[in-house]
Amino acid sequence: MTRTTRQRWSYVAGEKGRNRVRAFSHPSTGTLFLEFREDGQKRRVALGHRDRELAKSKADTLAVALRNPTQPAAASLTLGALFDNYLREVTPTKGERKQQDDKRATQILLRVLGPGTRVDRLTHRDAARYVRERKRLGDQRPGDEGSPRGSPIRMRTVAVDLEVIHAALNWAVGAGWIDRNPLRGFAVNRDEGVRRPIISTDEYRQLLAVAEQVGQDCRVALVLAHETGHRIGAIRLLRWSDIEMEHATVRWRGENDKIGFEHTTPLTPEAVTELRRARQREPAIGDTWLLRAPRNPALPVERFLVREWWNRLEAASGIARIPGRGWHALRRKFASELKHTPARDLCELGGWKSLQTIVKCYQRADETTMREALAARRQINFG
Repeated sequence: MTRTTRQRWSYVAGEKGRNRVRAFSHPSTGTLFLEFREDGQKRRVALGHRDRELAKSKADTLAVALRNPTQPAAASLTLGALFDNYLREVTPTKGERKQQDDKRATQILLRVLGPGTRVDRLTHRDAARYVRERKRLGDQRPGDEGSPRGSPIRMRTVAVDLEVIHAALNWAVGAGWIDRNPLRGFAVNRDEGVRRPIISTDEYRQLLAVAEQVGQDCRVALVLAHETGHRIGAIRLLRWSDIEMEHATVRWRGENDKIGFEHTTPLTPEAVTELRRARQREPAIGDTWLLRAPRNPALPVERFLVREWWNRLEAASGIARIPGRGWHALRRKFASELKHTPARDLCELGGWKSLQTIVKCYQRADETTMREALAARRQINFG
C-alpha cells in the first residue's frame, strides 16, 4: 500500500503485529528509510537513496524474511548459517555500497575461518588470524571498482570488514541466537598506515595547464573538484539540472553522495566560467549528465576513466607521483584553505556532516595560519 501526504511518501508491506515494514521518505531531504520491528524493538534503517521503487522492493523482501524467520539453536549456530540469515534479512535494507561491503566481508571471513565454525566458540585469536589473512589476500574488489585484485590494503579496509562482522554478531545477539558477541572489544587501529597527501596551489596550476590535453571533461572535473571541495564521485554524477547558472549554485543529490547528504552550495566565479565554457562547447540542458561517458552519452563518465584522468594529469604535468594522492587531495586542499570559515558553513560547503571528520582527516596545519592566529591574539584580563 502506497501513501503520499504533503509531508512524506510511504509504502507499507506485511501484516501489522507480525511482519509489517514501512518505507518512507524524509520530509526535507527525500532520503528513504525502512522501519520495522525485530524482537519487539522498533528499528529504522536509512537506505541512502531516493529510489521509491527500489525501496518498495526492499520492504517487500524484508517483510517476507520477517514472516519466515530461521531460528537456529544458539549451540549450533555456525558462521555459514549466521551470514546466510544476515545477508538475506538485514543486508537488503542497506544502500548499494553497504550491501557490497557486507557480501565481500562475509565471503572472506568464511573463506578464512570456514562456514562450519561455531559462532559461540569464536575468540579474539580467530579475529587476529582473520586480520592477518585479510591483509595477505589484499584488495578483493572487482578490477573496475578498485586497485588490481590482490593489491595491498590498509588497515581501514580491514576495519570496515570487522564492522560488518560485529554488526552480524550483534544482530544475532538481538535475535536471541547467541548470548553475547564473542568478538566484542576486538578492534584494529583504522588509522594505521593511512595516507592523506595534499596538493599545493602550484601543483594544481600545473595540472590545470595540461588538463585540456587529457580532455575537456577532465578540465571541468578538475576545476569543480578544486572549487567545490566535493568528492569526485559526486561530481561525476552531476546533471545540468543540478546547476543554477543565474544564481551560481549547485545541488548535490543525496543519492549520489557517499553519506547521503543532500545540499546546495554556491559556485565560485572560476567554476561558473568553466561551466559556461562547457555549455558553449556542447549545449546541454535538463537531466543530461554534466560529464558524459564517451561511448554512451546517456550514461555518466565511468569511475575507471576518472581515475585514469588523474594518472594522465600527473604524467602530463610532471608533478611528483605520491602514493595515495588523487582527486581527494583537492578536497583536503579545500578544507585546509578554508580553516578560518565557521564550522557550520565549512561542513555545508564541502559536503561534510561532521566537523570532527574535517579536522581529523582533511585539514592540515601550516605555519602561515599559525602565525596569523598568533598575530590576532587578544590579551584578556580576568578580574
